Amino acid sequence: MPQTPDSQNSCPHKKDKHEARRDFLKQSSAVMALALTPPLVIKAAEHDEHIAGIFEKMSVSMEINGKPYHLSVEPRVTLLDLLREQLQLTGTKKGCDHGQCGACTVHVNGQRINSCLTLAVMQEGRKITTIEGLAEGDKLHPVQEAFIRHDGFQCGYCTPGQIMSAVACIREGHANTPEDIRESMSGNICRCGAYDNIVDAIMEVQQGGQPI
Repeated sequence: MPQTPDSQNSCPHKKDKHEARRDFLKQSSAVMALALTPPLVIKAAEHDEHIAGIFEKMSVSMEINGKPYHLSVEPRVTLLDLLREQLQLTGTKKGCDHGQCGACTVHVNGQRINSCLTLAVMQEGRKITTIEGLAEGDKLHPVQEAFIRHDGFQCGYCTPGQIMSAVACIREGHANTPEDIRESMSGNICRCGAYDNIVDAIMEVQQGGQPI
């Protein structure tokens, strides 16, 4: 009886060898992953608990947005994680967590820093200002108002760090020209590309001469 194309394709001995090999490898990989994952996960969890147990909490006192804080933190905790996880000051954003994007910028004793790159225990006795501390009640900071007027943000994720750097940029005297601003703000990345509007906002505040 002659075979039709469909019957030929359905014959097991006609199955493409490469396809059969791929199926075998997929099945083998799935079995191996199922067999190995639970012990690895358990081991990783035990390792994390062991590491956490090594670090005894330390006392640290600092002023954050004008309020005194007396805190107990592990020496490995970054200032960024302290602000976000322990104090719920989530305006400061965690972006790259490697000091490359500027989303976590805050002021320490008036100087801008990447809070993901400094340990909380290193801030003993220092004054920290986050984006939550710029406004005075319902009155926004002049830079915040300028960002709104010039639409200096789109998704808004980088905006707190941009604003904190912008304030420092003006205070440091690096906002006299658009070129100076771009250089001074180069550590803050905006994935939406709102750079022109950010520069315009900073220039407006600089030219307005308002104390910031």
